[in-house]
This record gives sequence, structure tokens and C-alpha cells, in this order.
Amino acid sequence: MSADCYAESIRRVLASEGGYVNHPADPGGPTNFGITIADYRRYVKSDATAADVRTMKVEEAKAIYREKYWRAMRCDDLPAGVDYCVVDYAVNSGTGRVPKVLQRVLGISVTGRMDDATVAASGDREARALIQSICDERLRFLQGLKTWAVFGKGWSKRVGEVRSAALALADRPAGRAPLRETPATPAPGKGVVPVNDTARRSTVVGALASGGIAAQQSAVNGPDWVLIAVIVFAALAIAGGALVFWRWHQKRRQEAPA
Repeated sequence: MSADCYAESIRRVLASEGGYVNHPADPGGPTNFGITIADYRRYVKSDATAADVRTMKVEEAKAIYREKYWRAMRCDDLPAGVDYCVVDYAVNSGTGRVPKVLQRVLGISVTGRMDDATVAASGDREARALIQSICDERLRFLQGLKTWAVFGKGWSKRVGEVRSAALALADRPAGRAPLRETPATPAPGKGVVPVNDTARRSTVVGALASGGIAAQQSAVNGPDWVLIAVIVFAALAIAGGALVFWRWHQKRRQEAPA
């Protein structure tokens, strides 16, 4: 596992979890960046309220993710791609379930602990096959939950995106295709955490300088043919108006007394 893999994994987890939510069907209660009020009270502020969760700093959330999920699941010792697959599953379904799932798909003794034997077996297994097995089991588990009717669509898409991103991360050390950017899908009622994308930001700034808000939206969202058509139409209208004015001016000069 590399530092880049850790940063990419946590960025994607944050994007999937999104911002503040207090959904009545979510047993976690007030949650921000995927961190529940119970975890915030455990790691940051023992008497935290919903208001404290709402104003949680993203750095506080990252610190909790590092301690409760990344280190607890020993992701530093897992193969690239498997680490992200495991940590996202743990965030979504709990740290108690994931070691058992990993041990079952590895075909080793199920202890429920991320012990040395589990880490070693993970390293011996082909990473792509392991990621596929974990994601398949994860989806089956989610489909059996009572809240599938409420959150199922978002969960299904999230597992698909985790699968694709984890496979791409596993391909990096093998020299295969680079990781493709796949926008993470927030759970229902959750907003997406902004992604630190320098190239996109510079494109937006340039678009704003040359064409205002409409051009900025076009730069972010891709080609907007409606906007292009409007710009072309406006340019033709201005050119036509200028021609009419020039002819009118010439006529006035000719009719003017010597």
C-alpha cells in the first residue's frame, strides 16, 4: 500500500459519504462525512450534539477514518485496491463484519479479527479476484437488509463504483491501465464532498474570465451545444446590427446638403 493509495481511498470514502444528514431510516442518527454522532462523541467530543456534528471539520472526519477504520482493518498491510475495498465496506457496514467476510472469501478460519493470518492470506491471493469476491458478498448482504428499499439504489451504485475503483488501484502496481476517475455516488440525502482537482479548477477559472457563469458551467460539465448555438446567434445578430447601422450612416451622409 502506498500513501497515494491511502489518500485516494479516503478521498473516495468521503465523496461517497457526503455531508450532513439525519435520515429517519438511518440508525446512525446525525451524521456528517459518514461519521455518526456516536463516533464523534467517542473520538472528538464526549457530549457532542447534532449541531456539533453538522459543523464537524473534514480533518476531524479524516482522523476518525484513519483510526477507526483504516488502522483497525490493517489497510496499510493489504494489497492495493483490496485496502480501499475493505475500508469502504467497513465504513458502510461496520468493522465487525468485514474481517469475517474477508476470511470467508479467503477460505480460512473465521475469527472475526484482522490478524496476521488474514493479512498474509490476502497478500497471497490475486488482488482482482479478491476484490470481486468481496464486492459480490457485500452486495448480497445489502440486498438482504430491511432498509434495501430505501437505500438500495444508492448502495448498489456505490458497490459498483467501489469495485471499479478498487480494481483500477490494484492494476497500478501491475503496470496495467491507470486509475480512471469515477465520480462517487453519495448515499440518499448526502451531498458530495468537493474533490481537489487542480486541472478542473484552472479550467473553470479560465472559462469565468472569458465568458462568465454560463461559460464556467460549460467548462465544468463538458460541451454545451445549446450555449454554443446561443453565442453564435448573438454574434450574428451583433454583426447584422452593425451592418444595418453602417448602411444607415452612409445613406445619411449621401443625403446631407453639401
